[in-house]
Amino acid sequence: MAQGKYTEDSIRSLDWKDHIRFRPGMYIGKLGDGSSIDDGIYVLLKEAIDNSIDEFTMGFGKTIEIQIKEKTVTVRDYGRGIPLGKVLDCVAKINTGAKYDSEVFKKSVGLNGVGTKAVNALSSYFRVQSVREGKTKVIEFNKGEILKDHAIVNSEESDGTMITFHADDGIFHNFHYLTEHVERMLWNYAYLNAGLRIKFNGKKIESEKGLHDLLERNINGPILYPIIHLRGTDIELAMTHSMQQYSEEYYSFVNGQHTTQGGTHLLAFREAVVKTLREFYKKNFDAADIRKSIVAAISIKVQEPIFESQTKTKLGSQEMGPEGPSVRTFIGDFIKTELDNYLHKNQPVAEELLRKIVQSEEERKAMSGIEKLARERAKRASLHNKKLRDCKSHYNGTDERRLETTLFITEGDSASGSITKARDPNTQAVFSLKGKPLNSYGLTKKIVYENEEFSLLQSALNIENGMEDLRYNNVVIATDADVDGMHIRLLLMTFFMQFFPDLVKNGHLYILETPLFRVRNKKETIYCYSDAERQNAIKKLGVRPEITRFKGLGEISPDEFKHFIDKNIRLQPVIVTHETNIEQELRYYMGKNSQERQDDIIENLVVEKEEAPIEL
Repeated sequence: MAQGKYTEDSIRSLDWKDHIRFRPGMYIGKLGDGSSIDDGIYVLLKEAIDNSIDEFTMGFGKTIEIQIKEKTVTVRDYGRGIPLGKVLDCVAKINTGAKYDSEVFKKSVGLNGVGTKAVNALSSYFRVQSVREGKTKVIEFNKGEILKDHAIVNSEESDGTMITFHADDGIFHNFHYLTEHVERMLWNYAYLNAGLRIKFNGKKIESEKGLHDLLERNINGPILYPIIHLRGTDIELAMTHSMQQYSEEYYSFVNGQHTTQGGTHLLAFREAVVKTLREFYKKNFDAADIRKSIVAAISIKVQEPIFESQTKTKLGSQEMGPEGPSVRTFIGDFIKTELDNYLHKNQPVAEELLRKIVQSEEERKAMSGIEKLARERAKRASLHNKKLRDCKSHYNGTDERRLETTLFITEGDSASGSITKARDPNTQAVFSLKGKPLNSYGLTKKIVYENEEFSLLQSALNIENGMEDLRYNNVVIATDADVDGMHIRLLLMTFFMQFFPDLVKNGHLYILETPLFRVRNKKETIYCYSDAERQNAIKKLGVRPEITRFKGLGEISPDEFKHFIDKNIRLQPVIVTHETNIEQELRYYMGKNSQERQDDIIENLVVEKEEAPIEL
């Protein structure tokens, strides 16, 4: 094959907006369609809000108003407003911003001057308005290009900055904002900024007790002891132990940024809690026994933090500041002093916690033989695991496509075979179930090790000891859209919510939507996911199109599967909100109350009239 010539003409220099649009993943991670909380449209929203949050933390503007209407986002703060002569520079010149002046923004979220520029470049419409000392400046853009640069005029509006943008549909295909994801983001801002008032589409979001409120709103079921809430300069933490869940669950933040992958500060917190409790009880407890069932949140402020990517989901910094202590030392000293003092002053909590640790120790020792056998089984299976067809990139690695990594959990060999042939082997893996998994509701963690499929699934995901080493960002239940398929979905969701709720709460679990119908003529093929879509497709294609009803995933050929698991993939996120009572939901749907469920179904059954057939 002929090689292209490598000359001066081969070298291209892209300006700021073209580079962002050409390589958006470098700036906002993955693109997505809004199904996942780490999709690009939420990163754009976060970047627009972060500047307003930084104004609040500097003592300017207690209210932030956010509106999302028909994919158009508006963020309005009441801070000082961007200096009017620098509005253009702040939204359209890379490496420009006040955050390089560490005296003005000592511990802000965004430090590299990229965030708002990325929003501008990746939006089909972007408008910035600054109001400052009775004057205002407005500039409008299209994909980073100036549409209109308005002159500075007088204004009676309150000081502050307003950003309006519509993400580019050409980059974010078929995107949509999920209210649950947006509200979760905004609540995190509220927890971390006492006194901040957020108004989202008219709804008020604010918190008085910070991380204490975060745990209180997110813990499902009873807790072992009242939430321990400790505050200090540049650090805040809250912790308790759940009476029902088995795994550890953490919420970690740096300078207001939700570090969903943890990092240096979370590792330091986990180590410090273990060390402090060992010293308090004067016994060398196993770390796993101390941390089992812990639910905790930690927030720190770091001068000039170093994150491992532009999306800022994992802290890499080792130091608190240029001349400060290490993150590990800072957190360790705080917890050693404050948690130790708390336990000395609250003896009933200390006694309850000790009983919990001893109980966990007894349970672990009783299970040690089973765990050893399960690990040996998983080790052997990893060498030749017919259930898992792995991919090259992994979420816990450093590959630039790590956010795209997906594990499809399928039922049977036919479905897994089609997906395996159609998948992208770089980022998509397949785990094949054999029949229906066990109903794990009400069972102990022991079943995860005794049941071969659960044990191998846990091993494939690499989540036995927590979420830090999760191997796939998206865990997708891919079952048929029939009664048996729905039952398998429920059984798998029960397994994850019972033993690994943080996998669900952190937005990693999805349901694959697969088409029910294929409607086509000689010119066009339309895949339909509901009867309403089928009716619309028939109307669009006209006279007597060919209609195929898919009964299961195994019927869909690998060539057709490429349409569903590539750019046009439809994923339905499994969302747990603070209103969701996991224990109550699982007890109703998966408990031994068949008669109650049957009575409810009979009482609430709705029989819809058949739609009139479409005349062709």
